[in-house]
Amino acid sequence: MMELVEANWPVLLAALLIGLLVAWWIYFGRRRTRVTGERRDVLDEGADPAARNQALIDSAPAAASAAQPISVPDPVSASALAEGVDDLTRIKGVGPKLRALLASLGVTRFEQIAGWGDADIDRIDAQLGQFQGRIRRDNWIEQAKLLAAGDTAGYESRFGKL
Repeated sequence: MMELVEANWPVLLAALLIGLLVAWWIYFGRRRTRVTGERRDVLDEGADPAARNQALIDSAPAAASAAQPISVPDPVSASALAEGVDDLTRIKGVGPKLRALLASLGVTRFEQIAGWGDADIDRIDAQLGQFQGRIRRDNWIEQAKLLAAGDTAGYESRFGKL
């Protein structure tokens, strides 16, 4: 082994130097920070107020451009129930927002939902927006049939407590 090193020492020395040059180039040669000019900052001594901050000061407040809040409908009152409007939130999967959306579509009774066919389901489902697909997934038709008939025991055995 020693004879091999003694015979090829110039090649080994060249390989070592090339390795050192490549390592230097990878770690130090590519790290260059260029200073192209002198920029003043707001925090520097004697600096003028920043124009970007002045633009923020002059702009309209963010609260003035805020969107209108979404109103959450009130729970179904006793007077509404007396007028023939069912509490659709008793159907599993229907909350206050969905109940208000259904009311805007003219759906206020369990009998209406119980009488829907496939065409009615598709028509109403297309108008439900983010709630699309809930009618079939949560089985509203069967729930509405049981609630319209007043079969509380059958409803609770199939879908759980109200």
